[in-house]
Amino acid sequence: MVVRHQSPPEHVCSAFGAHPAELEPLPGGTVWRCGDIVVKPVADKSRAVWSARALEQIDAPGLRIARPVRASDGRWIVAGWAANKYVPGTPEHRADETVLAAVKLHQATARLSRPSFLATRDDPEGIADRVAWGELEVPLEETRGGRWFEVLAGARRPVKLPDQVVHGDLLASVVYSGKAAPGIVDFVPYYRPAEWGAAVVAVDAIAWGGADIQLLHRWAHLPEWPQLLLRAILFRLAAHALNPRSTRAALDGLRAAAREVSELV
Repeated sequence: MVVRHQSPPEHVCSAFGAHPAELEPLPGGTVWRCGDIVVKPVADKSRAVWSARALEQIDAPGLRIARPVRASDGRWIVAGWAANKYVPGTPEHRADETVLAAVKLHQATARLSRPSFLATRDDPEGIADRVAWGELEVPLEETRGGRWFEVLAGARRPVKLPDQVVHGDLLASVVYSGKAAPGIVDFVPYYRPAEWGAAVVAVDAIAWGGADIQLLHRWAHLPEWPQLLLRAILFRLAAHALNPRSTRAALDGLRAAAREVSELV
């Protein structure tokens, strides 16, 4: 297992064509840049391999994709580390552009096959996804988001859109650099309607990204938008309630987003 904040060993850097002497930590301390290569620890091998294969093949006009880098022997993972090309930029509060990036990305991922590991995910987000869509019932502590979940869940109605591979955490995976296209530096796969991925971006932007309520209205032309916003906030509320590391500040943001979504469903 890779130790948090530990730099990648020399043999890992060499395997991906990076020079250890040039390593520098990126914000957060777990991801390391070496020239035009980024080396990062792998928490979930199945997801890391799937993501590498997906990001290698998708064609997404209008987006800068952090293409995965194979090791010299063809592997995607070496000693618990993976690598991708460096995409310049930093996270910014550009909510509408990120929602649009979600739309573009999910046009590109529409033909990807459903990842087999999604069916067995047992982490808080994986469970929360199924809970939000009514596929699973688990108790949610009221003071950690469960009360708002209970209030909103009754407004769920069937969503008649096809499922596909979507990014379920895009706001945290996009970087911007001036007028350059949005950069996608990670992929967190789910199998839901394409517009749900955009709805998660919008909910996250309201909760934690400084966006205002008008963001939700500006994208109301997307199919079944109110119901997908509802699934998105239920997903985040359930994940917050199930994650022991969740914070009160994060819940405050979710409550604000929940109030706004409740006005639309």
